[in-house]
Amino acid sequence: MRLRIISVGRKMPAWVDTACSDFIKRMPRELSVEMTDIKPEKRAAGNSTENIQQIESKRIIEAVGKDYLVACDERGSEITTLQLADKLQTWQSLGRDVSIVIGGADGLHDSVKQQAGFLWGLSKLTLPHAFVRVLLCEQLYRAYSVNQGYPYHRE
Repeated sequence: MRLRIISVGRKMPAWVDTACSDFIKRMPRELSVEMTDIKPEKRAAGNSTENIQQIESKRIIEAVGKDYLVACDERGSEITTLQLADKLQTWQSLGRDVSIVIGGADGLHDSVKQQAGFLWGLSKLTLPHAFVRVLLCEQLYRAYSVNQGYPYHRE
């Protein structure tokens, strides 16, 4: 299974690529993680938030294709790492790839959230895009590690 982190945004700082690469290279071939960037819509005078979200949603849905869609949303369900490990096992049993979507500066359009199989609330805090990418890579690796029986620091 392939896990894809699809993010609306521009080129990230080098520290993000370095941190994400470190966790991604630890994942096994049968559970690979890859990053996909979606071009953000220009925020210009007269271009409403709704319109920006709609344009970006088309780009997101096209990138997701037939993957199982997980949408990061502040109003989504907050889960523990052990619950994520369980979700990861469930996703693996689906027989399809999984796309985890990070919205743009204006958030995700409702149409993306409605198509999502899971709305994932990473935090009630507003998190910067760069940090979210690293957080997702680290937690996916940690969930994989838990499922492999490696000791988890809280258990």
